[in-house]
Amino acid sequence: MAEARAEPLGAAVRGYLDHLAVERGLAANTLSSYRRDLRRYLGFLDAAGVTDLDSVTEATVTDFLAALRTGDADHPPLGAASAARTVVAVRGFHRFAVGDGLTEVDPAGAVKPPAPAKRLPKALGVGDVEALLEAAGGPEGPDGAVAGPLALRDRALLELLYGTGARISEAVGLDVDDVTTGDRDPEDATVLLRGKGGKERLVPVGRYARDAVDAYLVRGRAELVGSGRGGAALFLNSRGGRLSRQSAWAVLSRAAERAGLAQGVSPHTLRHSFATHLLDGGADVRVVQELLGHASVTTTQVYTLVTVDNLREVFATAHPRARA
Repeated sequence: MAEARAEPLGAAVRGYLDHLAVERGLAANTLSSYRRDLRRYLGFLDAAGVTDLDSVTEATVTDFLAALRTGDADHPPLGAASAARTVVAVRGFHRFAVGDGLTEVDPAGAVKPPAPAKRLPKALGVGDVEALLEAAGGPEGPDGAVAGPLALRDRALLELLYGTGARISEAVGLDVDDVTTGDRDPEDATVLLRGKGGKERLVPVGRYARDAVDAYLVRGRAELVGSGRGGAALFLNSRGGRLSRQSAWAVLSRAAERAGLAQGVSPHTLRHSFATHLLDGGADVRVVQELLGHASVTTTQVYTLVTVDNLREVFATAHPRARA
């Protein structure tokens, strides 16, 4: 076993890469990433005077992870995701070395890759949302002209997305009967959304979304339905069929471009904005959870991070001990 423990690090890494290529059949790009990450690891070990596998300790691997995050003269600091990928390569290498009998101890087994930073949902400001909705068209076109059925549909779709927090897939899955526009009492307007796992939730519909949907139903949908096969679908395409998710995304993209908001607007943008603006307005996070159809409140709580700047601003201006 003494000879095995004297295995040069470079030779051990080459053996591991051969294993990944031949036995595990990794793609060329993935293999190239492993090779690059392990080359950097070998350089770190060499600079630390570590020349064989048995000299590598858990502290060595931990120090390497720290070096990845801080960077050096030759390498910029890595973010959590890139550092985690490199640590995964190192952990795999040491696990292979133990399994292949090159050493008896795995020094990297207890070193956990860094958790990636929590990505905050993208939300638009209220003014940007209003510009986006106006850019969708309806109820009147340019110069006061009557809007066409597609403009009425686009406005109704985007108003409903922002007004209810619906996912695009939920919105295009709606049938006409799923929307109650509150003919007797506008305050009773609701939409029945079918979320992930077939779970249903009833969400109130505000005045702007209700009016836009009403205008589309009265003046737009009847013209689109024609001889198409949309059946009971609420949102129809130009051929009378049910609007697809991809087409709905295109509606959003076109409106964003016209409003000068093309950068960073995704299918979930209006949903994120809906949640953020509710929380900014003082809504309880558990109410927002129900409206979004999240199974756990912890999923919704990511939106509270988005509003922290608002909290800081309120604190700075309102608390008597906030400023020096």
